[in-house]
Amino acid sequence: MPENAQTHQIVVIPCLSDNYAVLIHNPDSGQTALVDAPEAAPIQAELDARGWTLTDILITHHHDDHIDGVAALRSGARVVGATADAHRLPALDLAVSDGDTIEVCGVITEVLDVSGHTLGHIAYHMPEVSAAFTADSLMAMGCGRLFEGTPDQMWTSLQKLRALPQDTMIYSGHEYTASNAKFALTIEPDNAALISRVRQITADRAVGTPTVPSKLSDEIATNPFLRADNPELQKAVNMAGANANDVFAYVRKAKDTF
Repeated sequence: MPENAQTHQIVVIPCLSDNYAVLIHNPDSGQTALVDAPEAAPIQAELDARGWTLTDILITHHHDDHIDGVAALRSGARVVGATADAHRLPALDLAVSDGDTIEVCGVITEVLDVSGHTLGHIAYHMPEVSAAFTADSLMAMGCGRLFEGTPDQMWTSLQKLRALPQDTMIYSGHEYTASNAKFALTIEPDNAALISRVRQITADRAVGTPTVPSKLSDEIATNPFLRADNPELQKAVNMAGANANDVFAYVRKAKDTF
C-alpha cells in the first residue's frame, strides 16, 4: 500500500474485485480523509489498524462501486461531493463545483470537473502533497468508459488533468492497468516509454503489487488517452494532423471493442 513520502500519509486500499479507495492522513492534526467508499469493511479495517478516525469522505461520482460504503463509514465525517451529482449521491455535508477550493486534512484541495465517464464526475487535486484523486476519469494507462459524457467532454477533462504538475501522483479508482497496457500497445507499438512501462506493470502485477498511484509524467508519455494531440500517436493511428477530439474519439471507440 503506497504511502506518500511527504508529511501526509496516503494509503491505497483494495476493495471489491478491482476497486481502490484511498486514505489521506495528516499525522500532525490527526485528520483523515477517504476518497470514495466502494465497501466499508476493508476501509474500516485499515482505519482500525492505524488508529485513525475519518474526518472527511470525498466522493468522485455516483456509481455504486464508489459510494456503497459511505453510509457505514460516515459517522462524524464530512461528506463532500459534486453539486451537479448531489441528486444521486449519499446526502452531502458540502457540495462543490469546478474551481472550488476546500481544506482537507489541513491542505488546500482543488475541485476539478472531469465529466466524461459520468456527468458531474469530479477529481480532487492536493498540490501541497503532489496528489490528484481522479477515480474513473484519468486512470493508470487509460480513462473511464464514456457512460454519460461525450468524447469531447472527456478529452477536455483529460487535458485539464494533464496540465497539473508532472510530478503529481495520480490515484485512480481501479486496477485496470494491465489490460489498459495491452490496449495501449495496439495503438503505439513502437513507443519505447510504453514498452518499458508495460514490462514493469507486468512484473508488478505478477506479484500482486498495485499499479496505483502512477506519476502524471508517465501517463503523459504512455497513456494513449492523454496523447490524442501527440504527432507520434496520430501518425501511429493514421490520423496525422487530425483534430485531437476526433483522434481521442477513435482511440476511445477502439478501447470499447478491445
